[in-house]
Amino acid sequence: MTGIYISTVILSCILGVALYITNTKVNKKPLFSFVITIGVMFLMQDFIAARAQLVTFILFVLEILLVECFLDTKKKRYVLGLMLIALLIANLHAAVFYFFFILLMPYIAEYLVIKLRDSHLVYRFKIYDLKYKISSLSKKQGKEEKLAKLQEKLVETEERFIRFKEKLEKREENPYRIKLIRRNGAKWLILICILCFLMGLLTPIGDEPYTHIFKLMSGTTTQNISEHLPLTLANHMGAMTVIVMLVILLVFTDTKASIKDMCMIGGLLLLTFMSRRQFSMLVTIGGISFTALISNFADKYDKEGIDDFTKLVVTWKGKVITLLLIVLCSYSLYAGKIDDSYINSASYPVEASDFILEEAEKGNLDLNTMRLFNDYNYGSYLLFRGIPVFIDSRADLYSPEFNEGCNIFNDYLSISGLGTYYEDGFDKYGITHIISYENSKLSMLLSKDDNYNKIYEDDYFVIYERLNVNADNDE
Repeated sequence: MTGIYISTVILSCILGVALYITNTKVNKKPLFSFVITIGVMFLMQDFIAARAQLVTFILFVLEILLVECFLDTKKKRYVLGLMLIALLIANLHAAVFYFFFILLMPYIAEYLVIKLRDSHLVYRFKIYDLKYKISSLSKKQGKEEKLAKLQEKLVETEERFIRFKEKLEKREENPYRIKLIRRNGAKWLILICILCFLMGLLTPIGDEPYTHIFKLMSGTTTQNISEHLPLTLANHMGAMTVIVMLVILLVFTDTKASIKDMCMIGGLLLLTFMSRRQFSMLVTIGGISFTALISNFADKYDKEGIDDFTKLVVTWKGKVITLLLIVLCSYSLYAGKIDDSYINSASYPVEASDFILEEAEKGNLDLNTMRLFNDYNYGSYLLFRGIPVFIDSRADLYSPEFNEGCNIFNDYLSISGLGTYYEDGFDKYGITHIISYENSKLSMLLSKDDNYNKIYEDDYFVIYERLNVNADNDE
């Protein structure tokens, strides 16, 4: 557990440093990059865990860094770096493989919008149409008067076209809300997407990087797992704060944003409302675009003051003060948790697991024949202790979308939620023992059932032995 804790701390530090470096590279504002990075890491505290997502957060931030470096230099080594990141994501966390390409979409969308704007299709079509009509009439006799009018109209259209382009160029120098940033090399991102997409083939899990998300969305697991549910804004102070700050910047100031930043923030906001777990991507990747908005706002209202304060902060005195503040804040956050155990006995059946293992050593329980019904939230802990489980938090393994013929996840929901008679469910799987939260509805029912003998109880968990077991099959 100590090793897991230390590795999580190290990965968190890498994430913070990667965020700061990327933010500084993109926005060229070290002060704002530092402040936003600290804010992002604070908002990310609920997502800092010993899970694959902590590694993929780092990879996604590095993806943005490599994309920006490629657009600035067009060097091939950054393309190779992006392909490596796609390969790592496909092998380490296949469920989010498509997110790699989602983060490239704002850059491609910006490129396509600018190309469409620069094409001036309406005027070009009018000019082409007039030239075609003039060419056709010039071959006919007696059409001189109509031909002259068309030629005059062509000259007028071309002159309006020239004035229109000049007006657009002036507007581009001082845009109202949306500023156009022409990123050299953005067109190559389409080819890079194709090359990186092929990296999903280089895995030992077949087509899983390509099909996993579709299987996941077609099943019922995402509808019953908290982190996959839509965001309820009133219950999420962090998301509410971020959205309010965005609204203030975009509505009540004349802060200008690039098409890429608008697409990035808008897209991540949409994903966040669809699934609350995407708030993590909103603050990590969206924080980079948010820094651009803050920087633009500061440059407009007090550029000299910000520059002077930045110079003060980067002096040795400023660095020492900043470091001390960070150390004090970090210690204050950690001080209240120094004596905490790694495993919370209120959430995980620590003592109950001890009891099961002790009984197994005495010969009173046989772990090989015991069929234990447990709750979804702590199945992983029971596995960690070497106790076979009915279900654990790897929901995919227990759904028919990923495990043909297996419907344990839905059966678990029906039994634990009392949507079906628990005896029928227990008979189906030959359940011999049940471990549950002491105050759960299922536990209250079992406590009144003569077929169930309570063999263990603590402040949080209870274990029942099923006296008469009638198994329908050997699933």
